Amino acid sequence: MEPKVIDLDVREDIKNGQDPFDKIMSTVAAYQTGDILILQAPFQPVPLYGVLTSKGFAYNTEEINEKHYKITFTKA
Repeated sequence: MEPKVIDLDVREDIKNGQDPFDKIMSTVAAYQTGDILILQAPFQPVPLYGVLTSKGFAYNTEEINEKHYKITFTKA
């Protein structure tokens, strides 16, 4: 079975004052081993790293520019 890959861009949510935490958590709720979340954010979501690591995710952060980070979370 192919891993699920979802690209979630939360930059507009954050720009509009909305907290994307619930959207992120509901997106990964049914993830299986190997599934991937690509998160596009305006900053490094440091608290999220700990939350998702505790749920079995590994992550890799790439700085696109000073207001755009691409974080790839993979369910281990």
